[in-house]
Amino acid sequence: MRLNPPFRADHVGSLKRPPELQQARERLLGPHDASHNLGPHDNAELRAIEDAAIADVVKLQESVGMRAVTDGEFRRRNWWSDFIVALENVDGTYAGSSGMTFTDAHGHTIAMPTIIVSGKIAWTGSVHRRGFEHLKRVTKFGTPKVTMPAPQMIYYYAGRENVSRAAYPDLRGFWDDVVAAYRSEVMALAEAGCRYIQFDEVVTACLCDERHRTLCRKRGDEPDALLDTYIDAMNRIVADRPADMAITHHICRGNLEGTWLAEGGFDPVAEKLFNDSTADAFFLEYDTPRAGGFEPLRFLPKGKLAVLGLVSTKTPALEQKSALKRRLDDAAKFTPLDRLGITPQCGFSSTYRGNPVTVEDEKKKLELLVQVADEVWGEH
Repeated sequence: MRLNPPFRADHVGSLKRPPELQQARERLLGPHDASHNLGPHDNAELRAIEDAAIADVVKLQESVGMRAVTDGEFRRRNWWSDFIVALENVDGTYAGSSGMTFTDAHGHTIAMPTIIVSGKIAWTGSVHRRGFEHLKRVTKFGTPKVTMPAPQMIYYYAGRENVSRAAYPDLRGFWDDVVAAYRSEVMALAEAGCRYIQFDEVVTACLCDERHRTLCRKRGDEPDALLDTYIDAMNRIVADRPADMAITHHICRGNLEGTWLAEGGFDPVAEKLFNDSTADAFFLEYDTPRAGGFEPLRFLPKGKLAVLGLVSTKTPALEQKSALKRRLDDAAKFTPLDRLGITPQCGFSSTYRGNPVTVEDEKKKLELLVQVADEVWGEH
């Protein structure tokens, strides 16, 4: 049995907000608007409502047998902005055009946000520590996990044109400051007792999509060189983590209220990512044909885990246990079953409004993950 994270049955982190929490956020911070409330808030009344909702969602996770427990990202407007826009001289906007869009099965599109770096980046204090301390207090049986947007999100959502040349005539200085800011957050969490951090991003999956690779080149970036830069930054951020802290890397193709951003298998990035990254595990989206086949798993080295996102958070339809087991068998043709786990492809609520599923749908899917893990590995 795996005594430490990541676990055979795990989940990405964000969970469906109860209606009363959604309504309280809009009542206290203003109505839903993509361009507002992107950063962390300090509203005491909303924080108390969040505290109670988080205690309840921890009970939900523990009741279905999940060993990894998050706060559901209930304090966030969306999964990435709280931490990123809290950094000095970093802001997010939907007013500009990044040239990238989310889409759904019907072809409807949503503009991707743009990040603006107007000056030197610096850490201004921990965004996640207070929330982790509350999560730790209300967790009885599981291991509290903190999810964070990966650093590559800043550069990819900005592009060189939105990174101040006055502050950063050379991008090496930009990456050094990003790394320093993230290291400070990781160490603040470590001091609070956190031993499980997951870095989330869509960028590596975009580097598997020829449309995005073309866009990168038009912006003046070479996709394969970007991958090297991203891996180096991630490794430097966690270089001094406690020996017993698990670090995982979640890669999806976009998850905005049921829409997605990219497609393409992991073939262009797998060998370098799996072997050069110091992460302990990779959470990989594999819920649709957009993800390609399992062949890239052949590059996964001994000692690392691939937690396969075989369960969809974009639809309420409950997967069949037998079908999930067959897919794990297919994956095991390319890497030993002992190097695999199972998870949803992404969170259930990457924004506070959530995906088109209910809390009951979410609970059934989490229960299913635990059942499959128990039957396949004899543990979860």
